[in-house]
Amino acid sequence: MKLKSLLLRYYPPGIMLEYEKSGKLKTKSIDLLDLSPSTDVNALVEEIQKAEPLITASRSDQVKLLVQRLQDKLTQHSSHQFYLFKILRAHILPLTNVALNKSGSCFITGSYDRTCKLWDTASGEELHTLEGHRNVVYAIAFNNPYGDKIATGSFDKTCKLWSVETGKCYHTFRGHTAEIVCLSFNPQSTVVATGSMDTTAKLWDIQSGEEVFTLTGHSAEIISLSFNTSGSRIITGSFDHTVTVWDAETGRKVYILIGHCAEISSALFNWDCSLILTGSMDKTCMLWDATNGKCVITLTGHDDEILDSCFDYTGKLIATASADGTARVFSAATRKCITKLEGHEGEISKISFNPQGNRLLTGSSDKTARIWDAQTGQCLQVLEGHADEIFSCAFNYNGNIIITGSKDNTCRIWR
Repeated sequence: MKLKSLLLRYYPPGIMLEYEKSGKLKTKSIDLLDLSPSTDVNALVEEIQKAEPLITASRSDQVKLLVQRLQDKLTQHSSHQFYLFKILRAHILPLTNVALNKSGSCFITGSYDRTCKLWDTASGEELHTLEGHRNVVYAIAFNNPYGDKIATGSFDKTCKLWSVETGKCYHTFRGHTAEIVCLSFNPQSTVVATGSMDTTAKLWDIQSGEEVFTLTGHSAEIISLSFNTSGSRIITGSFDHTVTVWDAETGRKVYILIGHCAEISSALFNWDCSLILTGSMDKTCMLWDATNGKCVITLTGHDDEILDSCFDYTGKLIATASADGTARVFSAATRKCITKLEGHEGEISKISFNPQGNRLLTGSSDKTARIWDAQTGQCLQVLEGHADEIFSCAFNYNGNIIITGSKDNTCRIWR
């Protein structure tokens, strides 16, 4: 085995090793999820060397440099104040969703006007209008980290695959018998999965445009769908109150997570795929052991439906957003509530961590988005100006750009 190169991965922090084994190029990653601004870099690099024979003494200075860069990155943007950079009157009819590519250089908007538009973030210019759907374009995504393809899921029961560069449609995936409301690319960008009101999810081959298989078993609409980090598992959340984990290679059911007593609003894996977080209209989130499908704990405290939930990039923190107008942060290790985010005057429908994990972004029906300190729960900034409910908000991969989408038919870029 011969080490060829070392690459940085910022979020979550880690080092990717490229090495040669019997003539073939392979990769493995060293996750540095515990790295913090106060970590002793020298001691950490010694530990890495003991555990990883590919990293020889001659490479230790290079590894120190990489870890140092990761450490610097963790402290960046921590006191960043966002300002309104651009308002885009994106569509003539209401927006449905907003999504950024990995670098944040461009983003997409879906709309009731049956189109998806691709925008340049820096200039606010429209790059392409993706036309062809015969009904609302509801679910949209880039194939991050690559960012060269876009998938759109529509109420016309089809999903379309598009080229970012040309705006041309590669494939139209037909087979669902009701509206497509969620979709996701696998991390390798070889398949796209769609979830529908017809109670099924389908996997589609990006190259051939063919259906790979149908995931059947839910008894009501599928409204949430995501892959784990390796792409080996898919998770679906349904209005039938259950969440199902599927083997992405075979389409077989692995586990059904039964415990919620109302519709599911979100379902996702943490970074190392050891835990699953589910949010429900029953006012609770549940944390599940991904290796056996058993419930670890029920996170309570909200007075109304959970509308969104998420992990930070390292999987150490959990955030929940509720129709009660508050959000909460829990420790994944102790499962205790660390802080409560109070200040919104309407339900919070979206919540996400910045990549560094020290800030939270929330979007609310009170027409504002807010930025919070993830540890103290202090509101650091209110992003005001939208004339109606904010239903979509997101950080870019570096955490220095925010996009908000509102029912007022506009998108705002903040930087």
